[in-house]
Amino acid sequence: MSADPIPESLIALPESDRGRVERVETVAIDGREVPRLVGEYWAATQRQSHSLHEVSYRACFKAELPRFFIERWSQPGDVVYDPFMGRGTTLLEAALHGRVPLGNDVNPLAGILLRPRLDPPGLREVQARLAEIEWDRAVEVELDLSMFYHPETLAEIAALRAHLLGREREGRLDAADRWIRMVATNRLTGHSPGFFSVYTMPPNQAVTAEAQVKINERRGQRPADAYKDVRALILRKSRALLRDLTPADRAWLAEVAPRARVLCGDARETREIADGSVALVVTSPPFLNVVQYAKDNWLRCWFNGIDAQAVAAGITSPRSLEEWSGAMLGALRELRRVVRPGGWIAFEVGDVDGGRLLLDEVIAPLGEEAGLVCEAILVNEQEFTKTANCWGVRNNRKGTNTNRIVLLTRQ
Repeated sequence: MSADPIPESLIALPESDRGRVERVETVAIDGREVPRLVGEYWAATQRQSHSLHEVSYRACFKAELPRFFIERWSQPGDVVYDPFMGRGTTLLEAALHGRVPLGNDVNPLAGILLRPRLDPPGLREVQARLAEIEWDRAVEVELDLSMFYHPETLAEIAALRAHLLGREREGRLDAADRWIRMVATNRLTGHSPGFFSVYTMPPNQAVTAEAQVKINERRGQRPADAYKDVRALILRKSRALLRDLTPADRAWLAEVAPRARVLCGDARETREIADGSVALVVTSPPFLNVVQYAKDNWLRCWFNGIDAQAVAAGITSPRSLEEWSGAMLGALRELRRVVRPGGWIAFEVGDVDGGRLLLDEVIAPLGEEAGLVCEAILVNEQEFTKTANCWGVRNNRKGTNTNRIVLLTRQ
């Protein structure tokens, strides 16, 4: 059986565009064959993203992926939505292109990490606010964090935390405070000198206090010998995040940020979003039972005054493909409601079980069941030089890094 015609918008790309279809496969979905278009659609280099994206978070796609769809299937002023926003890559990229960002995530940290980057202060504002903080303020820390930090570093973190939580309680948290909170949350622990802690796992792989003790023993490192200047590191990271920000970027952000919305809840129930109000969805959901919220986020939650256990209790973690499919069907039905007729959904998924299960072949029929039309599946293939493992989905081992994007539309 021959495939349906390939949508012209997918193959008639500009001459200068790297995106091109290299081969066409077909996937049978509900009695018809849908084209699966394989190629390299965006640059493989890791330095293509705007510096504002450089916030560590457990997420899969880089900014090149949402940019590809934002530039082709939306216009300035359109609403671009991500129901599983994570650190907010889709939303930030949308805002930088003059689209109105709309996001949702069950994790309250998502908004803390995104919102300041939609309204970034100047470096001088950050510097001035850092100078106002009482860094020598004595604040009791209820947790034993001695395995991560030099005593003076921990005292500075505690003073900063008290400042931010106090300003929040008083309703005085402003753009500079929110920015500093975002940067500090991102710098709490990590595997390079730019983090507040001694060497530990990368920040998107938080470890327990007990595990850190073992890391210290194995590496022969003593936190008491490793003072880190919290204020200096926040300023250093701020400078890095803001380095690509141009007056044109600030103009776009100033225009769309006031209309941006970030929700915190279940992607299957977003009553705050009006019917047919979204032009484009670009998203990548968490896969199966790979996220242990409290274990992964305990330190970030502590710093931000969030009860990690309470958040974890409200998160449904599917433990089987059947449960995951049920959750995705609910999310897709909600997307059909909020997407306008003619709007698009780019739903990125990966491979599981060593590539024996292709989740694009799971999502595509679920989209059809939800009342959407699967126009095509895009497979972006790039050579890679290191193993990638995101959301528990390991990319294939044949020298390529693969994104599988199910393209759905509401008719």
